[in-house]
Amino acid sequence: MTVPGGDLVVRNIGRLTTWRRPVIQDAAVIIRAGIVEWTGESRELPAQVRDAPEIDAGGAAVLPGFVDCHTHAVWAGTRRDDFVGRLSGEAYSPAGIMSTVAATRAATDDELRATAAERLGAMHRHGTTTVEVKSGYGLTAHDECRILDVVAALAGETDAIVESTYLGAHVVPADAARSAYVDEVIATLPEAKRRGARWCDVFCDEGAFTVDEARRILTAARDEDFGLRIHAEQLTNSGGAALAAELACVSADHLDHVTTEDARALAAAGVVAVLVPVASLYTRSQRWGHAQLLSDAGCTLAVATDCNPGTAWCESMPYAVQLACLGMGLPVEVALRAATEGGARALRRDDVGHLGRGARGDLVVLDGDHEADLVGHLGASGINRTVVAGRPLG
Repeated sequence: MTVPGGDLVVRNIGRLTTWRRPVIQDAAVIIRAGIVEWTGESRELPAQVRDAPEIDAGGAAVLPGFVDCHTHAVWAGTRRDDFVGRLSGEAYSPAGIMSTVAATRAATDDELRATAAERLGAMHRHGTTTVEVKSGYGLTAHDECRILDVVAALAGETDAIVESTYLGAHVVPADAARSAYVDEVIATLPEAKRRGARWCDVFCDEGAFTVDEARRILTAARDEDFGLRIHAEQLTNSGGAALAAELACVSADHLDHVTTEDARALAAAGVVAVLVPVASLYTRSQRWGHAQLLSDAGCTLAVATDCNPGTAWCESMPYAVQLACLGMGLPVEVALRAATEGGARALRRDDVGHLGRGARGDLVVLDGDHEADLVGHLGASGINRTVVAGRPLG
């Protein structure tokens, strides 16, 4: 696959993680036209690259760029009151989404584009080189498509990959009849596709959509050639994970209340289990054990930020990885793989999330000489340089 990108040599890498071979000590990477051409030990670096643009990693560790496969990065307004209320003991409710919907509907296209661009810029500075962005804060055909247009505009302004997801089925608007709104979500699918959405997602949980409603929407989306995703088992065990297995969704996300039976069904169906530990912390649910349960069942794991205003105001994949390790108990290597290769699996991409030959030249140079320090050093950025398709950012 041809990717418009740059030529680059990254030299003097202390530890290089590619996920396609064991960690390489004292390593280098060659990127040609945005694509990884060669990785290996520095002493074996081909002579013909001597005049190529280069980065001296200074002995630092290098990882594939992070793949953030679950975000809601286009919104307006604030959910400050929700956050303060939870600190006073109030429970999270999906009804709070409607305050963001009102602010997002009221914002201009330029305002939405500017604030979302700032968030994506912050993500890039934290090492994210591929990001999925959902709609879901419009909840009318017009406003959902307006958000998808913003996502498409953002994708056109960056070398990074921006994947677009239609989440018209986020919650049912207070002024809409349930059955009529489900019909509207389905009727909007072709237009969402024309606006660039590759995926369709449904929030299947208490206070959102039922299993039967989610099945209707996702089945219709499959007929329109969307890839299928689902928010499942975040607030209760609602049957969303079983539905994800039934429909062979590409991913099931959250899964805080997943059962052993659910986890085995997801693994058997090849559904990627997307962990969003920031939301588990932010909502104060403090549910962490599902990560090990899903891993034990044989699920492919991904880690994402879930960047959104109400339950995970966070653009940092390193922070999500830290919580996956310190909260959920995942080993460093497992969490980092989930945040890179696992995220790519959740987006059905084989060109990102690793640094094998033929992959996009997306990588991060860390501040330290070992990838474990990215997890162990709390409160620090941890990222020295982000490279997208062979082009250093910043």
